[in-house]
This record gives sequence, structure tokens and C-alpha cells, in this order.
Amino acid sequence: MENSVQDTTVQKPKWIRVKLPTGKNYRELRTLVDKYKLNTICQSGSCPNMGECWGEGTATFMILGNICTRSCGFCGVKTGKPLDVNWDEPEKVARSIKLMKIKHAVLTSVDRDDLKDMGSILWGETVNAVRRISPGTTMETLIPDFQGLTKHLDRLVDVAPEVISHNMETVKRLTREVRIQAKYERSLEVLRYLKEAGQRRTKTGVMLGLGETRDEVFQTIEDIRNANVDVITLGQYLQPTKKHLPVKKFITPEEFDEFGDFARSLGFRHVESSPLVRSSYHAEKHIH
Repeated sequence: MENSVQDTTVQKPKWIRVKLPTGKNYRELRTLVDKYKLNTICQSGSCPNMGECWGEGTATFMILGNICTRSCGFCGVKTGKPLDVNWDEPEKVARSIKLMKIKHAVLTSVDRDDLKDMGSILWGETVNAVRRISPGTTMETLIPDFQGLTKHLDRLVDVAPEVISHNMETVKRLTREVRIQAKYERSLEVLRYLKEAGQRRTKTGVMLGLGETRDEVFQTIEDIRNANVDVITLGQYLQPTKKHLPVKKFITPEEFDEFGDFARSLGFRHVESSPLVRSSYHAEKHIH
């Protein structure tokens, strides 16, 4: 996996071309999201699978606003001073999930380093609200690192969503550049702690194409498995805007297959490894 910079203005390879969102289910879900002014990472994160997932009636909801206190070089979510916490949000998200008849909901959030509890209290209340209002819905919570503080992580373990995920995003060498305020070892410790604290299913995601080497990818997969993580997703990094980190390389489907096979050989329960995979892709399968 070479580290030479690639001109991202050239046409993307055919294997990462995305179908435009269409279909009745997609339109109905879009109407509901707009009507209730919901923040979905599908939109703010410019996810290439939005058409497919929304067409199937699934979506990833973002809580705690849509302004992040961190400034990761890969992410399309706005950075700045967040608004005050909306304590009605858990109820609103839960009612929307019920309206949309969602069977498996993915919840995520911006980082809220400005809050004493890092947003963990509202996280717990949101899971409980979904359970109360839409009891048939299973959940994945894609959480920030909460600065590694176990008292905040415990709030998620206590409400016991089917899956708790926290994304590593990249290899150790590139973490400081890609996830400016995050730490590779801290994220590993978060994942390890969640499992040790009794969480049944843990999960993480890694983006490729940021300049990592093949050996670094293999090492990262191994590090993640050594933290007893159950599910790993590997996908191609796509540059949200010209202000974000450039794509250094488009990883081929064959390379993704190789990385996926390696991950399976280590004993992960579920592995998703292909160019358009994002951390929430096929999330409904990862609870089993």
C-alpha cells in the first residue's frame, strides 16, 4: 500500500461509484427526518450508503446536536461551540424511531468535551427512551471515547444496548493527524474496558486510504482483536470537502478481501470489509 499522494480530482474507481437515493421508502424517511428536524450522521457525514440504508427504512441518528468539539481531519461534521443540551432529544429520537418503524437503530453523537459528563447522561436516557417507546427496536450505540473516563462508559454499559461501538478510524501512526484530539491507545482501552465491564457485543471501524501501509493495517486489526472486539468494519476513506484530508490511495476490492480474510482468521464474530463499508453498514446483522 504505497504512501504516494493521489490526485483526488481524477475520476473515482468504478468500485466506489454510488447509486443516487431513490424509492418510496427513501422519500418517506427523508420526509420524516426533515419534518422532525433530526440530525442523522447519514446526512452530515455524507455517507455513500444513505440511499441503500434509507431505502430499507434504516438510519443512524446523531444526538447531542450537530456541532462537534473536536476537529478530526476526515469528518464532515461541523466543528465549533455546541449548543446547549436538549433534554427533550431522547424522547424525540425515540418517537421518530417508532414512527419510522425501525427494527434496529444506530445511535451516534458528536464529541461533547465541553460537558462535565461528556454527554453520557443523555446517551443513557436516549437508550432508555427508545426501549420505553419502541420496545421492539434493537440498538447499536456508536460512542465517542468520553476521554477514556470509565464512569461515563459505565453509563452505556448499564443501559446495555445490544452493541456498543467506538471507532478506531485509522492506524496508530496516523491517529494524531487524522483524529487530532484522540489517542490510539485510549480508544483501544475504551473497547477493552467495555468488554471487561460486561458489554455483550463490541464493535469498531477503520478507514483505509489515508496513507497507511499494509503492515499497519494488519497490525491495527490484530490490536483490535486483542482488545476482545467482536465486530470490525473496514472501508474506503472518501474526502468530504477540499478542506479535509486528501485520499492517498483508493484501496482495491481485492485488498479489502485480503484484510477481511485476515480479520476473520483472528476470530472476529462479524467482519465487513469493502470500499463502501461504513461503520453502520449492515449494522442489524451485528447483534447476532
